[in-house]
Amino acid sequence: MIITTTNQLEGKSIDNYYGIVIGEAVMGANLFKDLFASIRDIVGGRSGSYEDELTRARKIAFAELEQEARAMGANAVIGIDIDYQVIGDKGSMLMVSIAGTAVRYSDV
Repeated sequence: MIITTTNQLEGKSIDNYYGIVIGEAVMGANLFKDLFASIRDIVGGRSGSYEDELTRARKIAFAELEQEARAMGANAVIGIDIDYQVIGDKGSMLMVSIAGTAVRYSDV
């Protein structure tokens, strides 16, 4: 399945527009990740544990997006937008939300 931020597929003809599809993942950040991230804030550097959690959340959201598009009969999702947010009490949750338009294309 083609998943792209563009609104067209070069060299392809979009035959059907099925509508908006969304994939979301909300991941909890635990006490140890928060503690080590706070230390990283003080001394500088990257927080590998948070990066790993964001990567995992993004992969889950993309998988949900693709699954929803396939269920509609689409073979591509165009115009995707990826949004990252911190939610919950004291920013204890990480959320990735991906939305796009499910379409069916054919070769020109």
